[in-house]
Amino acid sequence: MLESILLCEFLLGFFAETWELRLLLSILFLLMYLGSLLGNLTIIMVTTIDQSLHTPMYFFLRNLSILDMCYVSVIFPNACVNSLTDNRGISLAGCAVQIFLFFFCVCMEILLLTVMAQDRYVAICQPLLYPVIMNHQFCVQMTLASILLCLAIAGLHTVKTFQLSFCHSNVVPQFFCEIPFLLRLSCSDTFTNKLLILLTAIGVSGSCFIFIVISYVHIFSTVLKLPVKEERRKAFSTCVPHIIVVSVFLSSGAYVYLKPPVISEVTQDMILSVLYTIIPPFLNPVIYSLRNKQIKKAVSKVILRTFILEKIKISFSSFGVTW
Repeated sequence: MLESILLCEFLLGFFAETWELRLLLSILFLLMYLGSLLGNLTIIMVTTIDQSLHTPMYFFLRNLSILDMCYVSVIFPNACVNSLTDNRGISLAGCAVQIFLFFFCVCMEILLLTVMAQDRYVAICQPLLYPVIMNHQFCVQMTLASILLCLAIAGLHTVKTFQLSFCHSNVVPQFFCEIPFLLRLSCSDTFTNKLLILLTAIGVSGSCFIFIVISYVHIFSTVLKLPVKEERRKAFSTCVPHIIVVSVFLSSGAYVYLKPPVISEVTQDMILSVLYTIIPPFLNPVIYSLRNKQIKKAVSKVILRTFILEKIKISFSSFGVTW
């Protein structure tokens, strides 16, 4: 008969068993993490400073960049430090906070990508109604509604998870706290938790994915009617990578959260987790910004402005004037 163990902490997994591979993966993920921060911070700065980018499209893009910075920061700094220092422990409170923040960020990521698809649909398929439909008040209301919904969903999943008793083990076969792996350690009845995950996957992720696909089907049908071949190529080059990232993000996450509770390879689970944790925040700046002429122009303006200010400071300092 199993007896409940009063847990004080969980023990997380490492990226790899051998120190050499662990070091290599930690450096790789840290570089991707820093790249994500740099790319998303650049988007936030230029869309805030440049007045010409104060439009609904860049409003949502700025929000997505802020979210992506939070998203990767919830997991990877701590996971890399743990992997490099052989520190596997995480307290129950720390695990609960990580699950709440992670679930909130995932939910917000899906909803923001959906709203951005809606924005592109209206802009391309109904351009005359765009200023009326995608006005500033609507954008703010959609963002606030998404935040409140995601806070409620994340809070509900976190509370339901930590109402369980954990007695099988305190070793989580994952490099961060994640609900499916905690459910495997529970000796309580987890049917309600699994049902809640299923309903959330169908209600939020499934419906959002269908909405995004339908939006892009309409966008593609409109783009194909454009007379200029170059305009069609630009539209496709932006839309296709976005659909690929959304598909990988949702499919890998759905597999981890909805697969039957059978024993699987830890390496496989970790690879799948990487696909929906660090890959989307790393690629989003590339897809939405580096291929965007307005963003490139705004970045050049900010860099030029900074360079000119530095030159002016140097010139004044040569005359003994300090700033």
